[in-house]
Amino acid sequence: MTTDSFFALLCVSLLALFFGFVLAFSGYRFFLVLLPIWGFFIGFSVGAQAIQAIFGTAFLSDVTSWVVGFVVAVIFAILSYLFYFIAVAILAGSLGYAIGVGLMMAIGFDMGFTAWIVGIALGLVFATGVLLLNIQKWVIICATALLGAGVIVGTFMFLFSALPPPQLVANPVAVALRTSPFWMITYLLIAMLGALVQFQTTRRWEIASYNRWTEIAPAPQA
Repeated sequence: MTTDSFFALLCVSLLALFFGFVLAFSGYRFFLVLLPIWGFFIGFSVGAQAIQAIFGTAFLSDVTSWVVGFVVAVIFAILSYLFYFIAVAILAGSLGYAIGVGLMMAIGFDMGFTAWIVGIALGLVFATGVLLLNIQKWVIICATALLGAGVIVGTFMFLFSALPPPQLVANPVAVALRTSPFWMITYLLIAMLGALVQFQTTRRWEIASYNRWTEIAPAPQA
């Protein structure tokens, strides 16, 4: 590895760790800033994995998966920025999707159509349930803690376990489940600590819901 490659890898890893720690320990407080970023990330992953599941290709192995992933990523990011309820739904749905795919892969399934369908179904259940039960704050805290812990552990696994980046980008939680008990325990400890910190620091603080579309394109006056 050349010096330039090493420093590039180091910078990317530090940025990923920074984002993961902010997401895990301050996800609720910085929700409005982080959600478009997370919407882009999860949209890219879900879009690319959809091509992988439908056509049986490897993750990000062809141009189609990159294009579809990027298009879905942009859509998710824009919707997260414009609408609070969609941002919450995407966050909750991404948690359900990660859990569904992670469990399927943990019991022996490859990342194929079955695992993808289970992830999508569980993601829809999570997203719908959160909105219907009106438990957005608690789900935002738990989801950001879990997802942030996944980013942190995934970055360390990439640095110290010599795992291919596509595996970690696709689903770091699933990789942690399959790799070793140490990484799984580390993931759970970071997630629990992050959730606890967020609960303690946001007891008397609530996010105001938003609809930026009305600000951009106000309704015409009668």
